[in-house]
Amino acid sequence: MSDHVDGPRTLADPAIDISDLYAFTSPENPQRTVVIANVFPFAGESALFSNVVNYSMALRRVHVAALGDAARFEANDSDIRFTFQFEVLEAAPNGGRLRQTGICKLPDGQTLDLVVSDEQGVSASNNLFRAFAGLRSDPFFIGWLPLTPLRSLPNYVEEDNVLSLVIEFDTNRVLKPDKGSLFGAIAETTPRASDSLRSNPPRFDWVGRPEVTNFLLNVADTVDLRDLWNQQTPFAISDELLPVFRRRLTHSLELWDMRDGTADWTPAALAANVNVFLDDFLLFDVAKPITDASHLEIEKSTIDGRPYQTGGGRTLDANAVDILVTWIINRDRGPFQQSGATGATQPGGKTFPYVRPPNKMLLTVTQTADLLAPPDELWAVIGQFDGTWHPLVATLQTTGTGVGQLRRIKTIDGKIIIERLEEIDNARRDLRYSMVSGIPAARYEGTIQVRPKGAGSAVTWQVNYRPEGQTDLVVRTIVSTLLKTGLDSLKLRFGSPP
Repeated sequence: MSDHVDGPRTLADPAIDISDLYAFTSPENPQRTVVIANVFPFAGESALFSNVVNYSMALRRVHVAALGDAARFEANDSDIRFTFQFEVLEAAPNGGRLRQTGICKLPDGQTLDLVVSDEQGVSASNNLFRAFAGLRSDPFFIGWLPLTPLRSLPNYVEEDNVLSLVIEFDTNRVLKPDKGSLFGAIAETTPRASDSLRSNPPRFDWVGRPEVTNFLLNVADTVDLRDLWNQQTPFAISDELLPVFRRRLTHSLELWDMRDGTADWTPAALAANVNVFLDDFLLFDVAKPITDASHLEIEKSTIDGRPYQTGGGRTLDANAVDILVTWIINRDRGPFQQSGATGATQPGGKTFPYVRPPNKMLLTVTQTADLLAPPDELWAVIGQFDGTWHPLVATLQTTGTGVGQLRRIKTIDGKIIIERLEEIDNARRDLRYSMVSGIPAARYEGTIQVRPKGAGSAVTWQVNYRPEGQTDLVVRTIVSTLLKTGLDSLKLRFGSPP
């Protein structure tokens, strides 16, 4: 999942959870570089940046220190840092809609004032920098479940949104590539300074390359090291903990190497791969072409003992997961490991801010059943908003009567769902309700219709929603299970045509 929900701590607070990092040449202007960090995986339409968090992207100049089995990159000690800070919601001027504002602190000391989700973003007066922050379609895509054996799926973060932080800047004036054109990038979330604290607590989350935490450090039946890793200092992993992370990465990469039944990595080459991934920063060279296919090329060439040919980096359309999986399984000596995901919900844009507008279209789950019972007999059971006919309902309590009535459902596994009756037409046998809470979705509305069909009835149950706080795969599974279980119980109760 790239860096989405990469540990218990970030799972508990999505506003601190960095999901991805990208660095590429602007397709709009090749003289400019774009760096994008995404946070708040599976963001709903009401998602906000935290007002107590620093959202930062930092770049450091890097050089290749050694090739082959001794492959190593060294970063200098000087950051080129961009830090976003946000405030609580406020009314727009002249009493307009509530909005979130913030600032972006730039490496040259300037501060840019931002309005979240302003499509134009904001530019520095000298046009050196441009910044954007807001809700966007998640450009990440993944089609592997890292089980044994690997399981291929379509993109299972389809239709998801994130909060994006975008920086674009003049490459020559900001990075001064004549002094060295290879850079490492990281993104991190840390607490904002407080007068009551002598020093900041450890960082919340950080990311360099995708999938280091979720694919490489997270090994089944072992202690979860992801929270510990996320609190390390980027570019300077703790010497005390380095052996712990080295052992975990070595074990993990050995397992990945054998996914195809063949050992493609010698112990020395695998150790070099571990060393490179321990230096977890996204490498990109602004003097060379950065393409959708160049992700990890710098690392791979260096480990193979030859000069790199591309700018590496990571574009919004890079197939980062399949590139990584192929490398760690067969060292690019076997077939490309193409999963069922070939692209994101929306491809990367060609103009600022490059990440595409958020997905807002309502999604639908519809299920039907043909039953032997006449319509009135069936409606007498399922047309009662306070009825307990569904087998997943343990208890049901109602408040009020008629349209606006609330029902509190406790499911057999202990979950609480609250729904509101929006419309009922007993003559037509139609019922419409909305969900107040209990399922990770927004704008959730269900309809149940019963119609005559032959000597019996046809029942249609449809739910429209937007996922919020979970992937659409998870929400769709919840809703589909709810509908199917209910309709299957009706087939048992009333019978269905052969």
